[in-house]
Amino acid sequence: MSDDVFRLTPLDVRKQEFKKTMRGYDPLEVEDFRSRVADEMERLVRERLQYEEKHRVTSQQLDAFREREKALNEALVAAQQLRAETKEQAEREAQMIVRAAEAVAETRLDRAHRDIEKLQDSAEGLARQHNAYLQSLRSIVERHKAELDALAAAQSAPFGKVAGVIAPADESESERQRESRKSSPRWIRSIVEE
Repeated sequence: MSDDVFRLTPLDVRKQEFKKTMRGYDPLEVEDFRSRVADEMERLVRERLQYEEKHRVTSQQLDAFREREKALNEALVAAQQLRAETKEQAEREAQMIVRAAEAVAETRLDRAHRDIEKLQDSAEGLARQHNAYLQSLRSIVERHKAELDALAAAQSAPFGKVAGVIAPADESESERQRESRKSSPRWIRSIVEE
């Protein structure tokens, strides 16, 4: 018989009645045996229930551990993906920063080259102005020198000023003044000679 059809409990064993016959078993021995069988069955049923409870708890713990393992694996995969994405993002940002810095450096370098060209043009312009000014000053100085030389040659008699009266100067003083008029000051000569 299968267990599904015939299930025997300790209570069934205790309540089981047997017919009395003349040549049957000793009723006290049968009763004693029935009692021991019922006790053993109760112990086995209790033990089975304990094992079933332990099995249930262990199965729940195993399921919980499996869930934790699954969550840890998912977290590990997510962390690896996040690390890879973060690394890629950092590399992209670093490349962008380098490109931006190179662009700024190139712009500043171009600006510096333009400033140098402007300064060189300005320096050349100033040099031209300086040369033109010196040339103009030379021509003015030469013209005034020529006028002074002509004026000195045109005056025939030297005069000296004494106490508010113009009087002829002595001959040696007159010659010195003429010579000084003929010769230009040193600073004028240096400009003219340049």
